Amino acid sequence: MTTSPDSRPPAGKGTGVTRHERWNALLELLADAGRLTVEEASLRMGVSAATIRRDFDQLAQQQMLTRTRGGAVAQSVSYDLPLRYKAARHATEKQRIAAATAELAEPGSIIGLNGGTTTSEVARVLATRADLHAEGPTPAITIVTNALNIGNELAVRPHVKIVLTGGVPRPQSYELTGPLATGIFDHVTLDVAVIGVNGVTARHGATCHNEGEAVVNRLMAERADRVVVVADGSKIGHRAFARICGTDEIDVLVTDATAPESELAAFTEAGVHVIQA
Repeated sequence: MTTSPDSRPPAGKGTGVTRHERWNALLELLADAGRLTVEEASLRMGVSAATIRRDFDQLAQQQMLTRTRGGAVAQSVSYDLPLRYKAARHATEKQRIAAATAELAEPGSIIGLNGGTTTSEVARVLATRADLHAEGPTPAITIVTNALNIGNELAVRPHVKIVLTGGVPRPQSYELTGPLATGIFDHVTLDVAVIGVNGVTARHGATCHNEGEAVVNRLMAERADRVVVVADGSKIGHRAFARICGTDEIDVLVTDATAPESELAAFTEAGVHVIQA
């Protein structure tokens, strides 16, 4: 029995990847090109045309792209992909960054965590650190976050006191924003604020795409004795729309080996302690 091209299993880049990983790669291609035909996407992704058609249809239903005859056009949302699509990007680097960042926390610390894939990894490492499992009258660690996914993951950890802000969630990052999210920072103090960003430069400081998230993240940084920015190398030297805090307010930058050395030197010159995981 012969097999038609569209019924063959995906090959090349598509082999062994999850659907969300494939969607993420497809959306990145579309963001770069602006417009793709099914045939172009099939060739670039190394999967069948039938798979691309299904992917385009499903992403169009989620308003991640606009379907056209024979292809798709990018939506403006492509620059800020939902968290579930971004998780696979630079995953190994983010895990190393998370491990190095978690080492900065002391037992009994009060730690602020904003939303994002890297801070979510930090939360997982903190929750599983052996020295933070000690039983006692007080929690081994307290985490204050505006990220719904972090609150959900850590709520089942009895040794972690989780404090979740109020607010309205953004589907891209699961971060709570608005007046109900900012109000809590009138009532708490933090030992460390771990801030994930969309971009960070020595000139512009820490930035993110959404102004509502920036307001919450800025307050979190202001309430902390120490501000730690976590960013994989792809975000170093780039800036996003909304400013979180200036470089002079950043105490530590944790990144990976792919970060440009010239950019890291500028942070060091500005007095920021740089850790490459």
